[in-house]
Amino acid sequence: MAPLLDIRDLHTHYTSFGGSRVVKAVDGISFCLNEGETIGLVGESGCGKTTTCLSIVGLLPAGARIVGGSIEFDGEELTTKRSPDLRQVRGRKIAMILQDPMASLNPLFSIFWQVAEPAYFHRGLRGRPLRQRVSELLRSVRIPSPAVRMREYPHQMSGGMRQRVVGAIAMAGGPKLIIADEPTTNLDVTIQAQYLDVLKEIQQQSGVALIFVTHNLGIVAKMCDRMAVMYAGKIVEYGAVRDLFRAPQHPYTRALLGAMPKLGSKQPLYAIPGQPPNLAQLPGGCAFHPRCREAMPQCRLHEPAERRAGVDWSARCWLLGQPSEEQHARALA
Repeated sequence: MAPLLDIRDLHTHYTSFGGSRVVKAVDGISFCLNEGETIGLVGESGCGKTTTCLSIVGLLPAGARIVGGSIEFDGEELTTKRSPDLRQVRGRKIAMILQDPMASLNPLFSIFWQVAEPAYFHRGLRGRPLRQRVSELLRSVRIPSPAVRMREYPHQMSGGMRQRVVGAIAMAGGPKLIIADEPTTNLDVTIQAQYLDVLKEIQQQSGVALIFVTHNLGIVAKMCDRMAVMYAGKIVEYGAVRDLFRAPQHPYTRALLGAMPKLGSKQPLYAIPGQPPNLAQLPGGCAFHPRCREAMPQCRLHEPAERRAGVDWSARCWLLGQPSEEQHARALA
């Protein structure tokens, strides 16, 4: 069966005024997503996660454009669609939840009209059925007293409530895919856990697929089936969450996992040395080599190709397939 979303060799570049500088924000990434599945896009800020998501929905800012590759969604090629055609996809087939709910909510309109709009335009609901649909959506994201809350405005709600309303708006058009771009960043830990439970419950009930963009690997472990680790515009490791957590193959994945706080540990928290590279002036070879503790001479000279680590599991690293220090020591013994 064909995947719901199939991204192949996607390249999205930002070009400065006059075209003097080109930033390869997304540099040849590929991954696929099946119906009802969740994939996590992880990596430090500036690695290309959000640009990947904006490329999918066709909402790239000025100066950015897709210069190569394919985005096939539900049997349709999105990169060749014109803006009016993409408006029929956004909201009805693909919805997006942004990090800041106030960037999605209009302070001048009531909650009812903001949740109702996708159902009105994409599902043709009117009158009593529309009001019932809004009430059902608010109840599905655990908004108490939906008949009262739908008459309120965003400023009358807490941050957690506003983020749930954004989730209701995303579901209003009945999409097959929801892209959640760090939706829990502005929430405290307790509200964050509740919100994740709401998303999981919505997915189980509707079968919607999820792309979850986050810095929090704990959220990936809880929410995702597969994980794509991004660095400097590329996916450096991709596979099932259980595989990447158990035996990460790329040094960057190992570094991210090593930087996770561990309950009860008295060891100092590990920090990855250095800073992510400037995408307009990438180092030669592997982009991670200036920060990598395991870098070899060829890492500085040649960019590694994607190598298989198992079924549906790959990494871009020269170390893949090389014997570990422990294996090397056993061989010499």
